[in-house]
Amino acid sequence: MKHVGYFHPALRVIHWLMAAAIVAMLFIGVAMVATVSSLHSLLVTIHKPLGLMILVLVVVRLWLRFTTVTPALPSSIPAWQRGMAHLSHWALYAMMLIQPLIGWAMLSAAGVPIALGGKWLLPPILPVNNDWYAILRPLHTLVALMLFITVLLHLAAALFHALVLRDGVFASMSGSRRR
Repeated sequence: MKHVGYFHPALRVIHWLMAAAIVAMLFIGVAMVATVSSLHSLLVTIHKPLGLMILVLVVVRLWLRFTTVTPALPSSIPAWQRGMAHLSHWALYAMMLIQPLIGWAMLSAAGVPIALGGKWLLPPILPVNNDWYAILRPLHTLVALMLFITVLLHLAAALFHALVLRDGVFASMSGSRRR
């Protein structure tokens, strides 16, 4: 049975914008910690506002997710797979929400201001504290790794639905019409 229905257009736009931002952020983060060249400061300058943008977008996305109707998965998908799909989506939402907050808290604990364009600074969300920084720094890396793995699994599932099952699940988020 073919899947019927589409996600709200705003959800689809935010989904694809966030997908690009998160993939970019993951690569920028890896490059940022792997270099000591002059490129490092440019990457940091991009990383901070991009993280804030992702945080704002995930809040808007969650609001839309709770206030709009979302299409059901096809009945042909076994219940355990539907359960795993829902679990993985909520895991993605959680990581997309907590990762920028961990980064913000980590920089606050390190006493590093987060400047966003000129002289506008985000307020610290933790006091300067080396112990907190020592916890948050590896946590930021761990959540990034978990996010990367979950994004890859999400992508694999999306491609499986689009190219193998052709059940309309991918089309519900891409907005493409099935023939």
